[in-house]
Amino acid sequence: MYGSNLQTRREIGDSLALASRVKAGDVRALSRLITLLESRNQDGIAILRHFLPGPHRAAVIGITGYPGAGKSTVVAQLVTAYRRLGLKVGVLAVDISSPVTGGALLGDRIRMQGHTLDQGVYIRSMATRGQHGGLAQATSDATFVLEAAGYEIILIETIGVGQNEVDVADIARPMVAVVAPGLGDEVQAMKAGLLELAHIVVVNKGDLTGADSTLRDLRDWCPTVLRTIATTGEGIPELVAAIAEHQRLRDLQGSSGR
Repeated sequence: MYGSNLQTRREIGDSLALASRVKAGDVRALSRLITLLESRNQDGIAILRHFLPGPHRAAVIGITGYPGAGKSTVVAQLVTAYRRLGLKVGVLAVDISSPVTGGALLGDRIRMQGHTLDQGVYIRSMATRGQHGGLAQATSDATFVLEAAGYEIILIETIGVGQNEVDVADIARPMVAVVAPGLGDEVQAMKAGLLELAHIVVVNKGDLTGADSTLRDLRDWCPTVLRTIATTGEGIPELVAAIAEHQRLRDLQGSSGR
């Protein structure tokens, strides 16, 4: 009995220590806790439930869309823009699972390697592990951890599987859908899924043929449609402004009790 109680006290002490390190911004502790949550470890879940939750202060922004539209490049440019504003940025990049290890294939982290040495940026690839809807099972929990660690902007990039990838809308506001020119008839299918939930639509690769017609088509259905060329950064300031305006209006509605 005594040994069991002693072990319990040690476990509680270890959990408190890990939670304190996360709140202090310790990156190793942050990674450790997210790993525990990914494995559904009960210690990690207990820390999340009892020590970390608090008022939401971070801006959680979802980036979704079709494969090949340039989501990762858009995310990398957003990281640069927010860092220039002096904000601490966390990125949760959801990748398909490796058929060998079950872990993330790390494609998004590789594409964002220009930010890996910046201590004000935390990038985590998360494997879907069979989870549907474009997110990993622990993505939502990981946003709480990043917020507890002091990250002011949290960007969630989904894997980009198409119109059914809408789970990110449950945890992120706004939801940004990144598409490419030349969608044609695909716009009709997107209306019933992706575009129905997107707050902002970005037509990336806006210098390609068909960009103007894609913009016109989408503006018939979505209130905010922007053109970007993410490889050069063109249109990113406008996207940052659109995100800020969406958040301002949401906060205004919240304060009015709507």
